[in-house]
Amino acid sequence: TGPMSLECLGNLLRITLTVEYFEDKYLSLFVVDQSGTAWELDGAMAAQCGYTVTYTTRRIIEFRASALSCHSHLEKDVFTVTIQIKTSHTPDMSNATTLLKSASCHYGPWSPRELICESNYMEVSVRREIPQTIKDFVQDEPEDWALVFPEAKAEEASIWQIVFHQPEEKRALLVSNAWSAGYGLNATGSRVLLRVPYTAAHVQLVEVGVLLLAQQAARLCRSNRMPFLQDQGITFSVLRSSTFYKYQWVILMLDTAMACPVDGVDYTNKTITWTVPKYIPPLSAGMTSFKDVLVEAGVDLRKLSAKEMASRKYVLLNELNTITMKIPIGAEGGYYKTSVSNGQLGVKYTINLFLEHQWEDNKWRLTKHTIIKEIETPFEQTEVAITNNLNLSVRLMNVTVGTFLPDAELVNLTIGGVAVAVPEAVQHGYVIHKTRYANGSKAYVIEVPLDAPGVKKEYMREDMRAYTLNVTLTFITYPSSETFVVPVIALSAVKDAVLPSARGFCDGRNLHLIITHGNVDQNWLPFISDWHLTQEAAQKYNYILRDNGTHLAISVPFLSPHVSYEGFHTSAIKASFYLTLKDGITLVRRRDFSVSCIFSPSELIQCLPNGTVIVTAIKLVGGEDLDTAQLVLRDRQCKPSLVTEKAATFKFNVNTCGTSRKFNSTTMTYENEVLYFRPGNDTPIYQLKFLCSYAVKQTADVRYESKKNPPSSIKPGFGCLALSLKLFKEKSYSEPYQESEYPVVKYLREALYFEVELLQPKDARLDLNLDDCWATNSQSQDRLPQWHILIHGCQNNKDSYRTVFHKVNYSLRVKFPQHLKRFEVRMFTFVQDTSLLQE
Repeated sequence: TGPMSLECLGNLLRITLTVEYFEDKYLSLFVVDQSGTAWELDGAMAAQCGYTVTYTTRRIIEFRASALSCHSHLEKDVFTVTIQIKTSHTPDMSNATTLLKSASCHYGPWSPRELICESNYMEVSVRREIPQTIKDFVQDEPEDWALVFPEAKAEEASIWQIVFHQPEEKRALLVSNAWSAGYGLNATGSRVLLRVPYTAAHVQLVEVGVLLLAQQAARLCRSNRMPFLQDQGITFSVLRSSTFYKYQWVILMLDTAMACPVDGVDYTNKTITWTVPKYIPPLSAGMTSFKDVLVEAGVDLRKLSAKEMASRKYVLLNELNTITMKIPIGAEGGYYKTSVSNGQLGVKYTINLFLEHQWEDNKWRLTKHTIIKEIETPFEQTEVAITNNLNLSVRLMNVTVGTFLPDAELVNLTIGGVAVAVPEAVQHGYVIHKTRYANGSKAYVIEVPLDAPGVKKEYMREDMRAYTLNVTLTFITYPSSETFVVPVIALSAVKDAVLPSARGFCDGRNLHLIITHGNVDQNWLPFISDWHLTQEAAQKYNYILRDNGTHLAISVPFLSPHVSYEGFHTSAIKASFYLTLKDGITLVRRRDFSVSCIFSPSELIQCLPNGTVIVTAIKLVGGEDLDTAQLVLRDRQCKPSLVTEKAATFKFNVNTCGTSRKFNSTTMTYENEVLYFRPGNDTPIYQLKFLCSYAVKQTADVRYESKKNPPSSIKPGFGCLALSLKLFKEKSYSEPYQESEYPVVKYLREALYFEVELLQPKDARLDLNLDDCWATNSQSQDRLPQWHILIHGCQNNKDSYRTVFHKVNYSLRVKFPQHLKRFEVRMFTFVQDTSLLQE
């Protein structure tokens, strides 16, 4: 019981070490002889000396020793085996823990001939007949036989040599040479033993037909009835040998042939069928009679009764020529183990069958043939179940992989092409749990945060994001050390997508679009139609493109190739700029943004004092087929001096190109128009009138085809007006200082940008005019000192840095430009005598 258990199973001793004893340790096994010397056990020594060590998938180490193993002590009918076990946490076995264990088993009575077919060796032991001794015989010459075993030296009789019977020749080896070749030989007071590994040089593979065995059986049983059997071959490992030993002056010879079945297993209808012939020619030489005595079978060296076999649905058939066992695949007594074939995961059912056949014949009287047969079914591929459970409350992917058999162990994960051992996976955000079930199987649970580096995030649609876990699990099987991988791809859809948003505005000459990044557009690229807007491309058109990680800002001039124009009126032009964000890999359209602003037509015309007029005609939305190079003035010989895809610029003198003029008492007005004709048609389909008005001594206001509205009727009166005074950060008047930013600190002579706005009423007939504006260093507007910034609506001529007025244009924010006044003042401080007033 406990980590080590002992069992006596006939002529075999079994010692079992469970996983608790050797897990996570390095282990060495030794066999201790009668003198106390410990011999380390390896594969060759085990097969030569009668030991078997197996590492099973049930996480146990099983050690078996034959009653006549090299180092066992045999006394009467009791054999004793002593083993030494060393365990250490380091491969050099330093600081090893040593355990010494002796076990004795009673075995008897011995049959004249006993054969064992173990998994790694064949063994035969035969009773030797002792002839009558010659009285007073004295041997006067020293022994010249090579004595190997201590047991043989202590006996009067010892093995001399062994002769192997090969099909083409016979070959004799002295004991010392046979031992060097891997054979195990021994002699006790009553028995001679020969043990041979299956891989020994003189072992032959012999195929024996069942029909031939039936004929032999019929002859031995003296039956006149010959059964008809199909001749199917069963392969045996066979060693035909004769062993010679000396007894005083007599040389005695014993038949030490042995044979063990290699195959004879069939898998049909989910059943294992194991067939063993009763009559094996190498073991039947010289026999003239045969009689069954006993046939018993079992599992793991334990014999099962007929009732136990029936409960497990085992079938044992003792027929005339053969012994057959039938075991349902998956039946109690066997177990499934993990198997790998061409990288594919599967299972094999394994069962360790045990068969003992005893028979009587005229040559040996009684023979006991014990066969230990580990049977493994063919590879059967299996699929690994992968279950994905999403815990949104903690943003965690919970993936269950498996189940797996107990002999498979997860050793590492491959995350993003990098292999990571299981204990280190937590550093990458992966937490791995093992779930064990009652039948010994297990599953692995992988917990990964949605924001872990190894989880791929991808935008799906609307507010959905797809989270993909792509990790490869590497497993190893025990004890076979086969490896296999399980790719785990788990997909979860989560409603957590934040799409990019945008705000747009304009100043007097530019359209601005500021896009606030979301959490899905890391790889989205800005496009204008099908044109990728890169930093280099923006510079080509004098666009400004900036990205600080949280915002993408684009500024384009009013007159630029990628601005669209519509809604052309005498006082306003609507200009629009469109931007598309596309997926950087698939180039699928993800998000469209635009900014539209109202610009003054004065942006398109310059009336210079010397009489030169520069006018720009723009292509409107809906006139895409218009060729700007074909635009002309009234005099069709006047063509544009600069042409782009969307605009044409004319530069001419007011006295040319068909310009007309009008006079009144104070102004002189010049008028012309830009025209577009289709070929062969004298009616223009595009007509843009413009005019320049000059005062007698100065340049007049510029307007596009203004209507002469009747003058407003103005009456003096009283009413409530709502006004605001704001300080802005820049000349663009796009961002005012907020309350939380006051007091605002400025250096001397820095510009201050003020805006006064009429908030109520919103009446287009009202104009706001500023009369007097002054500054004081007090919270009260009436306190002294005071300095006037505006006097009767004009600059203070006494000021070294005079107030500058800024024109107010129509925009999305400014619906009534006449309701606003903007002016710029240089920063100053008050001085009293020679002292600065710090308030």
